[in-house]
Amino acid sequence: MRSDALEREFDVVVIGAGAAGENVADRVVQGGLSAVLVEAELVGGECSYWACMPSKALLRPGTALHGAQTSPGAKEAVTRTLDAAAVLQRRNYFTSNWQDDSQVDWVKEAGIELVRGHAWLTGTREVEVAGTDGTQHRLQARHAVVLATGSTPNTPPIDGLQDVEVWGTREATSAGEVPERLAVLGGGVAGAELAQAFARLGSAVTLIARSGLLGNFPEEAAALVAAGLRADGVELRLHTATERISENGDGTLTLALGDGSTVTAGRVLVSTGRHPALEGLGLESVGVRPNESGHLSLTTDATGLVQGVAGDGPWLYAVGDAAGKNLYTHQGKYEARATGDAIAARAKGELRGRPADWTRYAQTANQHAVPGVVFTDPELASVGRTVQAARKDGYNVSSVELPIQVAGSSLHSENYEGWAQLVVDEDRKVLLGATFAGPDVSELLHAATIAVVGEVPLERLWHAVPSYPTISEVWLRLLEKYGL
Repeated sequence: MRSDALEREFDVVVIGAGAAGENVADRVVQGGLSAVLVEAELVGGECSYWACMPSKALLRPGTALHGAQTSPGAKEAVTRTLDAAAVLQRRNYFTSNWQDDSQVDWVKEAGIELVRGHAWLTGTREVEVAGTDGTQHRLQARHAVVLATGSTPNTPPIDGLQDVEVWGTREATSAGEVPERLAVLGGGVAGAELAQAFARLGSAVTLIARSGLLGNFPEEAAALVAAGLRADGVELRLHTATERISENGDGTLTLALGDGSTVTAGRVLVSTGRHPALEGLGLESVGVRPNESGHLSLTTDATGLVQGVAGDGPWLYAVGDAAGKNLYTHQGKYEARATGDAIAARAKGELRGRPADWTRYAQTANQHAVPGVVFTDPELASVGRTVQAARKDGYNVSSVELPIQVAGSSLHSENYEGWAQLVVDEDRKVLLGATFAGPDVSELLHAATIAVVGEVPLERLWHAVPSYPTISEVWLRLLEKYGL
């Protein structure tokens, strides 16, 4: 760092101005502290420009059209295809055309400083920044430094991958064209969502996955999504490895698969998971060492405090994807709110040691009630533990499941297909988790989240009468099947 670096002091320095970084900075400022955000790219982060918002903007028109096509009276009035150019234009609107002016205005209005540049730790509570305008900064934190640097894509071990140009999720969600043929590598959430989005926009899509589709979810739920993808023309090549990728003379790419077959496409989307973006942050300077696989990872407590770092007192925190616990935007924002409040409370001497579970300073939901939605059509929504996870954690567990066949689903669309499951702690008679699959089931999820977080006894939950005729009537049918 040059000797003429601009030196400044703040109560809290936050590295990363995505959703998690913005929220933690906002909470510490509301708590009476000063804060600075350091960001090398767009303020607002991955979700705003390359992930949640653009992907859902690409998906929603197809879901709306399909919903109309499954309702007699409406299906006779709609065309059979999407206007791809209009969908892409709408996507551009939701990303603010990849301009962060409104987000920068919010940061200023919230009383948060902003420094644009690449930051790294140089010691306890010390951060250096190479500004994007050439200015060098040395930032000192009186109380805390927070890592909110998000995540970065995994690179699968495929021969030839480094020698060809492929899409990651960023390139897919910001694409200006719809490829004639698209190969998607990965059967996780992003792979499934983008495969369907581009199939409905007109691409011939092949999804290739080493394992099954959406393997972290119950098989019955994932099967409904697989059927939805196939109905849109997506070819699923599951439990199939991709061994090699090469470019052809016409610019197309050919994938050699483990079963001896090949797939040729104009574009290849690599969507094989993500890991915390921790490289280049100077973590080694404060005692963090790579794990056995050679990667950096962090262990954090219930307040987001990083364990095992050098320095006196609590000072280094991680939130969102950087913490590596739950790679969901909403969960990262939840962590950020708890962490920001904990930092402010510790600065005032109001919090010492570990906070009690379910207080405003503790990220207790990370262990018990993480909600998530796969925004395919049909949707897949879940919260809490699966049966397998509950048993692994030592619970005496049972489950109840059934197809979603109620008056509300029949009215929703012709030939509605859905599936629902409740996971029950038999010792306490409360819910540990829930899963729903079917059109528009994401709107059922928050009720399940409240039931899990609130540990609502099933006998009391029985008195939560669902309105008729709605899809929520499936709650009544599930409790009836359980025996209430």
